[in-house]
Amino acid sequence: MNIANLQPHLDRIGAGILRYSLVLIFLGYGFFKFTAPEAAAIAPLTENSPFFFWLNPLLGQQGGSNLIGIVEIATALAIAVRRPLPLVSAFGSLAAAGALFVTLSFLISTPGLNPTSVDAGFLVKDATLLGAAIWTAGEALRAYLTGPVAVARTVSRPVAA
Repeated sequence: MNIANLQPHLDRIGAGILRYSLVLIFLGYGFFKFTAPEAAAIAPLTENSPFFFWLNPLLGQQGGSNLIGIVEIATALAIAVRRPLPLVSAFGSLAAAGALFVTLSFLISTPGLNPTSVDAGFLVKDATLLGAAIWTAGEALRAYLTGPVAVARTVSRPVAA
C-alpha cells in the first residue's frame, strides 16, 4: 500500500475515534450524574469550584448534578451530529472544551486534593480530552466553512456593482 493513500484513511479513522469517544464519554458521565453516588462524588469538587460554588446551594446536591448531566448529554448530542450539522457539532465540541477546562480547574480549586491520588489522576486525563474537543471543534468548523452549504452560501451572494 502506498503511504500517501494511507494518510487520508488514518485521518478519517482518527477523527471518528476522537469525536465519538468524546460523545460516549459525555453521554456516559452525563447519564451517571443522575445517580446519587455520582452526585455525592462530585459535590466536593463543585462546592469549591469558582465556576460551580453556587450550584449545590441553589439546586441541592442531586439537582446540581442533574443539571450538569443535562448539559453533558446535550453536549454529546451536539458533537454527534457532525455529518448533517457541522456547525452545531463545532459548538458542541467547544462546549465540551469549556466543560473540560472547568473540570481541570478542580485540580487547583479543591482543597486537600492529593496530586498523586486516583481523583487527581482521573481529572488529569481531561487534558487529553480537552485537546480532542478543541481538535474536533476545528475539524467540524472547517467542514462547515468548506462544505456544500458554504459553497451554496458563496454562490448565492449578490454581486456588488
